[in-house]
Amino acid sequence: MAFFIAVAIPTIQQRLFSQIEARVRGELTEEMQEFQELLTEGLKKVDNSVLERLKRQGKSIPLEAPQNREELSTIYEAFMSRSLPEDDTFFIAILDGKFHKSSPRALPLAFEPDSILMQRWEQLSQSSQGEMEVADKEVDSVLYVAEPIRIKGEIVGVFVVTHTTAGERKEGLASLQVIVEVKVIVLAMALLLAWMMAGRLLAPLKTLTLTAQSISESELTKRIPVQGEGEIAELAATFNAMMDRLEGSFASQRDFINDAGHELRTPITIIRGHLELMGDDPLEQQETLTLVIDELDRMSRFVDDLLLLAKAERPDFLVLQTVDIAALTEELFTKATALAPRNWQLDTVAKGRMVADRQRLTQAVMNLAQNATQYTTEDGSIFIGSKITKNKVSFWVQDTGEGITSADQERIFERFARAAASRRRSEGAGLGLSIVRAIAQAHCGNIFLKSKLGTGSTFTIVLPLEPPQEAGSDESNSHRRR
Repeated sequence: MAFFIAVAIPTIQQRLFSQIEARVRGELTEEMQEFQELLTEGLKKVDNSVLERLKRQGKSIPLEAPQNREELSTIYEAFMSRSLPEDDTFFIAILDGKFHKSSPRALPLAFEPDSILMQRWEQLSQSSQGEMEVADKEVDSVLYVAEPIRIKGEIVGVFVVTHTTAGERKEGLASLQVIVEVKVIVLAMALLLAWMMAGRLLAPLKTLTLTAQSISESELTKRIPVQGEGEIAELAATFNAMMDRLEGSFASQRDFINDAGHELRTPITIIRGHLELMGDDPLEQQETLTLVIDELDRMSRFVDDLLLLAKAERPDFLVLQTVDIAALTEELFTKATALAPRNWQLDTVAKGRMVADRQRLTQAVMNLAQNATQYTTEDGSIFIGSKITKNKVSFWVQDTGEGITSADQERIFERFARAAASRRRSEGAGLGLSIVRAIAQAHCGNIFLKSKLGTGSTFTIVLPLEPPQEAGSDESNSHRRR
């Protein structure tokens, strides 16, 4: 700011003085032209009041160009009487090489009859104009236009129109000072306002930085308050959304590890307890071995389910191909009837084709069918069917089992979740429905549940017939892998 002012002020001052001097030179030239017009035409166009006053003084009145010194003196008198000079402007008449008169009468010391400047004008033999520096602070510098006057070829006088620049420059400097003061105040206020606005605008960024620095794995709850609108507010909202996802992801991982540890700890405890208590009896050893193998198989299935859920988020999870929906539905029904003795019913069968991973889709429906057998009595009915609605295909498994409460319906698709109100004990780890949902979502679809306690449940997988563009690219990649 100081550098700007230091550079700007001299430049503005020089420019201001140049404009003032250019204007003054123009005014001096106009005054000289008026005098020369009067000198050439005489006093024919002068006001009568001026002429009457000159006659009373006994002056001869030249109606044309003056022919002698007396008539030139009258021209001087008439011009100075008719035209009053502007402030700091002076009319100086020289006759016979000597100062004759001036308007106004009071002259600065630099214009006194015996001054160097006056002596220079008295000796002029040709037109002259210019600027002269004067030591007098009240004058500063002098701008002038001087014109020698010839009568019958002889120089008999000189007329000078001159202007001292001190007054104009003082006024200019005063105006410049006011302008600079106003600009400094305005600039200071603008800088203060900009600083305040910048602080207000950047406050969310500072908060964002401090929040990001304070975040650790054990502290993910901090958020940035979103205020107003604009890019900063959008950034804060995006950061908060990212933190929500991170917190959810960490919580999910933490719950996953805790639940997985709990599910694995149970069979390990069973195996260890039986091995520690196993005696030398061959029959007892065989029973213990059978139990250990059964628990190890259950652990193996559990680990396989965990791996499947982990793979569900990978781009190569699905191997897409064109599938005949009717054939797939009938195949699903045939496989389901072998799960358990129930009253199996093949419901509506859709006719058409879709793009899907046949193996994953079979796994999802079989999980639903297995789940239905666990909560349906032997004389209960289980229905499997499919239908096409617009550009989507639905596969459902409907049972007449005990049903699911509303509270359980909201959490049953979560990992390790089981129906709390169920009268039956599930043999699995609570991952079956999570796997079904993961497979459906990998196909850009979803799973829906409709259930009423004591009546039964209907699980419906809804998938698009044609995969989105991203899935299409995955399909081509999958075909190449195959």
